[in-house]
Amino acid sequence: MKFNRRQFARMASGTVAMLGAPAILRGQNLNSRLQVAGIGCDGKGWSDIKEMSDHPHTSMVGFCDVDLARTEKVRALAPDAPVYQDFAEMLDKLGEAIDAVTVSTPDHMHAYITLDAMRRGKHVYCQKPLTHNVWESRQLGKLAAESDVITRMGNQIHSHSYYRTAVAAIHSGVIGKVNRVHSWSSATGHGKSGRISRPNDPPPLPDSVDWERWIGVAPMRPYGGDRVYHPWGWRDWQDFGNGALGDFGCHILDPVFTALEIDRAPTSLAADHSGINDEVWPAQTKVEYVFPGTNRTVGPDLKVTWYDGGLRPSRKGSHIPEHRALPSQGSILVGERGTMVIPHMGRIMLFPEDKYPEGSFDELESLNHYHGWVDGCIDNVQPSDGFVYAAKLTESVLLGNIGVRYRNQPLIWDEGAMSFSNHAQANGWLRRDYRDRWNIEPVA
Repeated sequence: MKFNRRQFARMASGTVAMLGAPAILRGQNLNSRLQVAGIGCDGKGWSDIKEMSDHPHTSMVGFCDVDLARTEKVRALAPDAPVYQDFAEMLDKLGEAIDAVTVSTPDHMHAYITLDAMRRGKHVYCQKPLTHNVWESRQLGKLAAESDVITRMGNQIHSHSYYRTAVAAIHSGVIGKVNRVHSWSSATGHGKSGRISRPNDPPPLPDSVDWERWIGVAPMRPYGGDRVYHPWGWRDWQDFGNGALGDFGCHILDPVFTALEIDRAPTSLAADHSGINDEVWPAQTKVEYVFPGTNRTVGPDLKVTWYDGGLRPSRKGSHIPEHRALPSQGSILVGERGTMVIPHMGRIMLFPEDKYPEGSFDELESLNHYHGWVDGCIDNVQPSDGFVYAAKLTESVLLGNIGVRYRNQPLIWDEGAMSFSNHAQANGWLRRDYRDRWNIEPVA
């Protein structure tokens, strides 16, 4: 079945609104600006803050980073905005002067900071993965559903032409219903199968760093130097990050979840890997998920397999010829009538190629993910990729990392009970033990 550009546009029209069509700003009628504070100010924090500041109706009113040496760029961006090391102090002191915050910290502090901000009535843009553990994801999703704040997760490719086009193409029925998915990332954990360890003789802590606040909810350990935990390296450590799956899962699985309208957690999973210890994530991981089927899939179950660290899926069962190279990162969706490849940051491909000539699908425009959140805050309209959706996606990603701890052991997930029905020990990884003064209160 072939689709010309006009047919595709007509069939995809019902999808566009869900993908976050541009909000109609109250531009000419605005009486005020969105007052935004940035929490985490360098690296991804800097790019998040810079993007928000470029919106014509925002003002950056405060900045916070536990390392004051990493605030130079944001100070230049808004010289009059005060700078803090403690986000709670900033929220206390600036109070109603802050409408919204960006949260761009290591994974382990996402939930603690974001829940505090939401409970104060602040709109929140939080980096991916949304949280460090499954219980935290449930709390953020629940509070987002109950509150009036506008939320969005920082997997910005959600709004890019590539991913929007992939979703619209699946919704148009161009390959029929989907019966199999493979997703992969070339990213590898720098733990190299667990062969890194804590430094025996850590260097002195820089004067610019508040280490107590950097550690936050995690178990205390000494500062390790600038290439071990902060500002680089933290993602490989289980106490702070979620490895390659946590880093890229919420990107690469996002168009899969959106296109196939997956709104449930997996019912089961099993993982294999290249080796793990109790400190760092594996260099290579493979996770076999089984999700409940949807109206976009074939049958009662959908198998989704994740690969990272250089592992790749087989073309077997797809329509992809052996001579066609797969992208370094992306997804394969095998449908009833054809196969779609969604590269991570690349134009979609349809197979068999002779069945899908040029013009088989239209490419939707890219939207600004950051500005879409700002527009939502101004217009009081929740954009796509809010925390209700993001919590489900993050939960699935993080369940995979629990599976990694029990190599090749099938885990049966009871979503309603938030527990593994066949593995009591695995349930111990659904949340962490929080340090004194860093406890996270559950959402009532």
